[in-house]
Amino acid sequence: MRPTGRLHLGHYHGVLRNWVELQQSHECFFFIADWHALTTAYEEREVISDNVWDMAVDWMACGVNPNLATLFIQSRVMEHAELHLLLSMISPLGWLERVPTYKDQIEQLRERDLATYGFLGYPVLQSADILVYGAAGVPVGEDQVSHVELTRELARRFNHLFGREPGFEDKAEAAIGKMGKKQARLYRELRRRYQEEGDDEALSEARALLENQQNLTLADRARVAGYLEGGGRTVLTEPQALLTRAPRMPGLDGRKMSKSYGNTIALRESDDQVEKKIRTMPTDPARVRRTDPGDPDKCPVFDLHRVYSSDETRRWADQGCRSAGIGCLDCKGPLIDAVKAEVGPIRERAEALEEDPGHVRQVIGEGCERAREVARDTMRDVRSAIGLDYRQR
Repeated sequence: MRPTGRLHLGHYHGVLRNWVELQQSHECFFFIADWHALTTAYEEREVISDNVWDMAVDWMACGVNPNLATLFIQSRVMEHAELHLLLSMISPLGWLERVPTYKDQIEQLRERDLATYGFLGYPVLQSADILVYGAAGVPVGEDQVSHVELTRELARRFNHLFGREPGFEDKAEAAIGKMGKKQARLYRELRRRYQEEGDDEALSEARALLENQQNLTLADRARVAGYLEGGGRTVLTEPQALLTRAPRMPGLDGRKMSKSYGNTIALRESDDQVEKKIRTMPTDPARVRRTDPGDPDKCPVFDLHRVYSSDETRRWADQGCRSAGIGCLDCKGPLIDAVKAEVGPIRERAEALEEDPGHVRQVIGEGCERAREVARDTMRDVRSAIGLDYRQR
């Protein structure tokens, strides 16, 4: 996530609640993308620096747990930059120019100078962010699926160009021998069934078999995985898009909640601020007087009821609005209570974290080191595949 300031309810409902669930069942890496922020806001140095720590506090206050997931800062793990550089050597220009969000962002951010190499190449940096951890899945909304597909194409292109090392088959056979007689025999049978009969179930079983091989190094496992499918060594893993539930969080004016629209409720808003913002929300313009009936489908307030209210409360608000049985302030009352109940605990946890900045920095520092360990292993294989290891032979 780019550090663009303190987070709001749109971030919470659209991303962070899903992260909190994912960390229970997956090995997760969540990073503050400060280099990505520079691609569109390179002149805002001080702001980005402050935003990094605000974002870390907001994540942890929302329940992202450093004991369950790895939290780190992108620029503290230099392997992201190295892999970005190496991938940029093989990235066709046309692939970058056709990324859907490229032209969209240029149009939306016309006041900024985005005619830069960094902005054009940010999808390659994003691919490096994913590939350096061997990610199997990337939690994204539908608008980001094209970025994951580009990542898959770059991984495929890299493996095609650099996956065939000298003596590949001999090294793969030697690695199979390390699996033990029984496991090696099973692997060869599954490989035969897949390559000769096109048995996809055999392919899945063989991949699962490799995941449980403790005797194989990462390099050997990649060789045997590539050998299984009849190709070369799989150096970079092709990730899948893990489509996530990303409901549209309505803002105070009915549009999508966004800081650029000035229609947000921040995660650390005080109760008074929450009440003031909701009480002053626009409603159906047809309700000029208290006795005028309204149409909930034309009212931004009812959009929030769809997020926060029970079926019973929504029916009460809908009927009361259409019949003029309740006023607009009456309709907003349950929403004020619901948002206060959600934001209050987050704000309290954030305040406690703000009072202990050393703890926040320690958490992020430890996360950076864990991320580096994984990234170093990947880059060791990448350099070896390209021929940049320069070890004594």
